[in-house]
Amino acid sequence: MAKLSRVSVAVLSWNGRHHLETCLEALESQEDPGLPWEILVLDNGSSDGTAAWLRSRHPSVRLIESPVNLGFCAGNNRLVAEARGDAVALLNNDTRPRPGWLAELVRALAEAPPEVAVASGLIVDWAEERLDFARGAMTFDGHAFQLDFRRPLGDVELPAEGEDLPFGCGGNLLIRRESFLAAGGFDESYFAYLEDVDLGWRLLAGGERVIFAPRAVVAHRSSATSDLLGLFNRGFLFERNAFLTAYKNYDEELWGRMMPAVMLTLAARTQALLERNNPGGELLRIDPYAGWIADTAPRDPGAPGPGAGPAGPFRVRNRAQWPDGHGGNGTYRPVRAARHRGGPRRRPHLRPRRGGRGGSAHRPCPARRSGHAAAGAQWLP
Repeated sequence: MAKLSRVSVAVLSWNGRHHLETCLEALESQEDPGLPWEILVLDNGSSDGTAAWLRSRHPSVRLIESPVNLGFCAGNNRLVAEARGDAVALLNNDTRPRPGWLAELVRALAEAPPEVAVASGLIVDWAEERLDFARGAMTFDGHAFQLDFRRPLGDVELPAEGEDLPFGCGGNLLIRRESFLAAGGFDESYFAYLEDVDLGWRLLAGGERVIFAPRAVVAHRSSATSDLLGLFNRGFLFERNAFLTAYKNYDEELWGRMMPAVMLTLAARTQALLERNNPGGELLRIDPYAGWIADTAPRDPGAPGPGAGPAGPFRVRNRAQWPDGHGGNGTYRPVRAARHRGGPRRRPHLRPRRGGRGGSAHRPCPARRSGHAAAGAQWLP
């Protein structure tokens, strides 16, 4: 691997001018890293006047503009493509790097063996008292977590300098530009979240390494930018991107063995996301087999039994069962099945047996038969 001759610091910003005021001031106070370097900022479709402010206040910064928010992945890919350095330092806009931050990243990568593609720094909270990111752990289903997140720094055992990591944090790392491009960069379909985990997996699969640089420290306003996306959007991206990370990176043989567990976990986590974090999620928690549809729920004492009264068996006696604004007058009115004289109730829509002649044959579905069905009843599978 060629020696470093120039470094680019890449900062992505979406409506973060107030963050850039602190971040760029800290960057302009950096100690000499021992080689030429530049600062690039991509204004990612901001509406807060970031571009005009940068031209006026920081003319030495290379400004790249996008009319729309490209997301974290595509935005950083654009920055790396525009960078002139042999290595690119990816830095969140809501950070405050210490004066020796860049010099430490450069030293760590320059002194590392040639198979090292990334030096990942230390991220602490804004008060520099608690840990934000030093190393992460991956799960079998593609998720990843920041170990010891928000624990006091005095209570945390940090990785040793130069220790291998499964991935670096995309908000504070220095990566060889050649390695980034050869690995395909960040997967732009992710938009944001877990893209650095996916990249780390691909780098490791290609025989390259990620190491820890503990003295390359930045303070971070955790979630200052991501909160703008909203809780549900963040949850959706986490779950989808975790699945993509597992699906893309397991080898074919291992994926076949892991897929059932990954899919089951995805389904369970998605259900929790929709029910707990989604507006209107309380409707998704309704159990259709507990009285909401067929009036099988226990009734108030003294209430008539099922089938009594003009509303028939579909009358919901207790309006409180339905969330406010749903259910109208408390009556659920489904399409009723046709009833033939002298015969059992039949389903109004029947699915033809596949391969049957003229679509005249129907196959029974034992799982949906009930005790009152006659032997000749035909059911929708």
